[in-house]
Amino acid sequence: MTADDVVGQLSDGMTIGIGGWGSRRKPMDLVKAIARSDLKGLTVVSYGGPDVGLLCATGKVEHLVFGFVSLDSIPLEPHFRKARQAGRIHITELDEGMLRLGLQAAAWGVPFLPTRAGLGSGVLQAAPDIRTVTCPYTDAELVAMPALHLDAALIHVHRADARGNGQILSPDPFFDDLFAAAADKTFLSTEQVGLELEHGVHTVVVDRMFTRGVVHAPGGAWFTECIPDYPRDEELQRAYAAAAKTPEAWAAFAGEHL
Repeated sequence: MTADDVVGQLSDGMTIGIGGWGSRRKPMDLVKAIARSDLKGLTVVSYGGPDVGLLCATGKVEHLVFGFVSLDSIPLEPHFRKARQAGRIHITELDEGMLRLGLQAAAWGVPFLPTRAGLGSGVLQAAPDIRTVTCPYTDAELVAMPALHLDAALIHVHRADARGNGQILSPDPFFDDLFAAAADKTFLSTEQVGLELEHGVHTVVVDRMFTRGVVHAPGGAWFTECIPDYPRDEELQRAYAAAAKTPEAWAAFAGEHL
């Protein structure tokens, strides 16, 4: 498939999960294709980075479910911050572990999973729709993290085969396998497509049973890092962040890079 083919499989109002973590191995080619499209009213679920910021800046996000939104070397994503401060997006702000369990619940097909994460913090005040339950064995109060079912998941991997298996070679796979399992359909972008994958079966993180399509996209995570293939482009990331300062700066950046 191409990135535009993937966008053609999406529709207004969908819930879309985006893999990666902060400014690391984000499927930026696919995200940029959404940013260029007519899609609107999306719910985005992400351990957020420039994927979230770019979709906020282009008016695609109606609801954001997130554990954080950061550019890593730039702590707070400025395009996300502008959208949130202006009240342009509805948010569900979660503990990072709660987000993981929401994906796991969707992957397992259960309505919620119990956790202590979020207790004793402001998370439940920030997300009042999330309820607590009493353990039937110990009577302990636990957070009932609801399943985060996704209509589609977008993931960038280092290698993929034509059958849709996705291989991640960086030290941390993050939770891309859960994004895939929690989604009705998963689309991979990949640095390389091959007939056979190497480096051992333990590096195959996304199973072909979840994959609807594969996009051959060398540099498809740029400007985020995709170690060991390439590091983050810090100069371009700084320019992206600086473009949030004025509409004119954003228009110039978007005109060149979208």
